[in-house]
Formats: sequence, structure tokens, C-alpha cells
Amino acid sequence: MSEATIAFIGGGNMARSLIGGLIADGVSAARLRVADVNTDALERLRAQYGVATFADNTAAVHGARVVLIAVKPQAARAAAIELGAALVRQRPLIISIVAGLRSADLARWLGYDAAIVRTMPNTPALVQSGATALHANVVVNEAQREQAESIMRAVGLALWLDNEEQMDAVTALSGSGPAYFFLVMELMQRAGTKLGLPPETARLLTLQTAFGAAKMALESPEDAATLRRRVTSPGGTTEQALKLFEDRGLEQIFGDALAAATRRAQELADQLGRS
Repeated sequence: MSEATIAFIGGGNMARSLIGGLIADGVSAARLRVADVNTDALERLRAQYGVATFADNTAAVHGARVVLIAVKPQAARAAAIELGAALVRQRPLIISIVAGLRSADLARWLGYDAAIVRTMPNTPALVQSGATALHANVVVNEAQREQAESIMRAVGLALWLDNEEQMDAVTALSGSGPAYFFLVMELMQRAGTKLGLPPETARLLTLQTAFGAAKMALESPEDAATLRRRVTSPGGTTEQALKLFEDRGLEQIFGDALAAATRRAQELADQLGRS
């Protein structure tokens, strides 16, 4: 991985986090290139990481073994069409972090049977604590799978999917998931303030409790249901709160919410593919 030349098409926040993670993992900045229309973003990347920057996408991908497409969905088709003629000659691994862009649509826009790994990272990747799902099309070989996983592991957890259709559920669960947890934290903090706690005290207690619970769940061999039962004393305060959540249908609310997000992910992918 440290010897592969990686070209980033798009130099936004997610590209920045991946570049930072890769360099922290020992990848030389000399192996990394970034192309973007935003000259200010390029200057910041060059100053912070010492990577080569380009205003022209085609120049950035010349000779690259890995091309990571990190543009906004609405810009993906034009970028792929522009790059197709150059990439068909060198046949690099294509890694897409474009939300909702199916591998078949990307290959169609590129104009050849490209080796594509589609990924769905989430925003905690910005602090190297992301969760990323990956799916490889049939053209991707084992060495390229390892390359893709190594790159995405630089910003957190990386898990493979056998079926690309599962990406819509991933989008609903982990892609949108940080917002669900932010909402829970927001509401807990607000409730604590209403109960008489100073706002800053409620905020810090909420954030540390969320962090501690996640850390316990990550480090424990037990599942979340078992951990929940262990901290719920019969007849105690936690049981009282959890009973109210259950009576108000919290499980149904979460199920309906994720199903709605999944349907919307499918709709957006359909729209993007037709663009």
C-alpha cells in the first residue's frame, strides 16, 4: 500500500481525512495527489500534508494505481466521463466514496469495465473514527481488495458487503447514523437542563456518557442487549426510563426511521444513475 500512487478526485473533508489517515499510517505524501476546482482547498492540503495538487483531473490520475473519487454526487458523472479516456489505458483501482453512486453507473460513465470498489464512509471518519462499508465489483482482484480496505481502514472500521444492494441499508444505518446519536445527545442534554442541571454540566455528562457507553460496547464481547440488562436494576431508575421508551414504541420508531432512510437512499441512487 505504501508504494501505490493514489490520486484523489475531490479535495473536500472526506478526502482530507483519508489523506491525514494514510500519512499517519506511513504512506508517503509523495505518493498522494489531489485534484479539485477549489484552489483554496488545494492550497490547504498542500500546506498541511505536502501532497501534490492539480487543477486538472486528468493530470492528477496519470500513472496512478488507485483513483479515489470523492466529488459531490452531482459532479460525479462529469468527472467520470472526463477521466474515462485516461483511465481505460492504465486500468487503476477505482474507489468511490460518492454517496448513492452505484458501481454499474460509475462504470457506464467511465466507459469501460473498471475495477470499482464502492464505499460508504460516515462523518466520524473526519476524526479517524469512521465506519465504512465496501463492495467490490467482479473486476476487482484480491490485491485491489486489500488496497481498498487498507485505505479505508486509515479512518476507522472497514467492513465488506457481498451484495451492493445492502449499501442502501448501510446508508440508513451508519451513513445517517451519526445524526441519530447527535439527536439523542441533544435531547438528553435538553432534558437534563429542564431537570435543573446547568447547560454545560448537562452537555458534558451527556457526551461523556455517550462516549463511555460506546467504548464499553466496542470493548465488550457481549451484545448491546446484554450490556443494557446489566446496567438495569430491577425496580430502579434505569428500568423506569426504559419502560417508558418501550411503552412509547421506541423500537418501532427506529425501525420505521431506518426503513424510510433506506427507501430514500434507493430513490436518490436511482435519480443519480439516470442523470
